[in-house]
Amino acid sequence: MALIGRLTVMSAFAALLAACASSSHVLVGAARAPITPEQVKIYLQPPAQYEQIATLDASSGTFLINDQKKTDKAILRLKQEAAKLGANGILLEGVEKQQSGSIGLGLGGASFGNNSAAGGGVGTSGGLYVKAARGLAIYVPE
Repeated sequence: MALIGRLTVMSAFAALLAACASSSHVLVGAARAPITPEQVKIYLQPPAQYEQIATLDASSGTFLINDQKKTDKAILRLKQEAAKLGANGILLEGVEKQQSGSIGLGLGGASFGNNSAAGGGVGTSGGLYVKAARGLAIYVPE
């Protein structure tokens, strides 16, 4: 396969990986009526009173943007998951960089004549990273 063809295939594969985002929850309390993600507040410290609803996990699902935007996407996905459960808050437990795959490229060549042969190659690879966030979906009474 020609170099341009390989690069096209790798680009398509990278785009496919970028689309693989996830979020999940495990109920630890009672869910409430859904709200909008904009109504969900992030807490770094526990508020004075709250009810636990669920543990949450989410990933940014893309590696083609900078770290801050990856963090923003992961937190947005936490808010969306919490909003589905009627949680108006998330007690943020952490955001970390997580390897989601790797990509590599190699090139080689060879030549030969009547009494000799020569060949060589070079390759490289690198990790693909997303941001993973986790927190506790909570309901904070007004």
